Amino acid sequence: MVMPKAASAHVKWFCAFDVAGQPRRLDDVLGPEFECLTALALVVLLTGCILEGTALGSSLLRALDRAMSGLRANTEVLFRATLGFFFVALWTMGGILLTPELKTASPIIPWLQLAIAAGLIWRRTLPLSALGIVVLFGLAVRDYGAFHLMDYPIFLGVAAYLGLTGLRQEFVFKVRPLDIVRWAAGITLMWASIEKWAYPEWTFPLFATHPAMNMGYSVEFFMRAAGVIEFTLAFALLCTPLVRRSAAIILAGMFISAVVEFGKLDAIGHSAIIVVLLAVAADDAGTGAQRLQWWRPLLAPTMGYGLALGGFLSAYYAAHAMLFGTSIT
Repeated sequence: MVMPKAASAHVKWFCAFDVAGQPRRLDDVLGPEFECLTALALVVLLTGCILEGTALGSSLLRALDRAMSGLRANTEVLFRATLGFFFVALWTMGGILLTPELKTASPIIPWLQLAIAAGLIWRRTLPLSALGIVVLFGLAVRDYGAFHLMDYPIFLGVAAYLGLTGLRQEFVFKVRPLDIVRWAAGITLMWASIEKWAYPEWTFPLFATHPAMNMGYSVEFFMRAAGVIEFTLAFALLCTPLVRRSAAIILAGMFISAVVEFGKLDAIGHSAIIVVLLAVAADDAGTGAQRLQWWRPLLAPTMGYGLALGGFLSAYYAAHAMLFGTSIT
């Protein structure tokens, strides 16, 4: 789960792609290999959830709390500093809305990005920076379509985090800003993982330039496995404290290790999601909760994972067929 770097690099930044092209049919995606991989993923999730309700799970959570206490105390500062770096980098590079493949010729956009970065200096101006991010996201939807921007709801989650933090408010039902951005990160990565099954050929050129990346497996199997790993870890971000914090650590390690392979473009593009993952890993909310009843770890992963996997696959293929006239099966 730690090694596959293809699960970390965003292929649209490095290879040619066609969002409107025919994806692999579901008949080709859903086969014995896929079923075995998802069954293994479910076993890992169940093991983690059951372990969390034991004394060993409680000890692991306490160890995480101690190891990440400094990061937890400075989560807001880390968010503001990292996002400031991100938007200054976009301003310096020019011609980019939010991510490398979202191009723009507008001369105003870089100055909006610089203004967003400046607004991150003071807490009172965080809501203005959040509004600027929403504006950039809206412009990207206008230029590239809502389907393409389903790769990046993380930016709306970041905007919600900044806005609510600046206003010192919680969301409805007392949902914390960090929980909103955590869910946005999970949704982003679950949606993006579908592309590894629907369009594995987009990544094939990377195997030519990075031949060790597939670790000796066939490229078809590797892409299928990388998609299952990414989807499972993304789903785990929505689970109980030990499971989501462990998943966040693994994902952060994967994203950071990909920077070594793919350079500064990957570092800039993924800095926002890396800071979210580090914040989730350090978050101690729910750590002191009462020990889980035996049936809850069995119910949540089996039903939740199945519903999430079926729901995201169905939504991706149905939306693609409706918007671009492609076939599902």
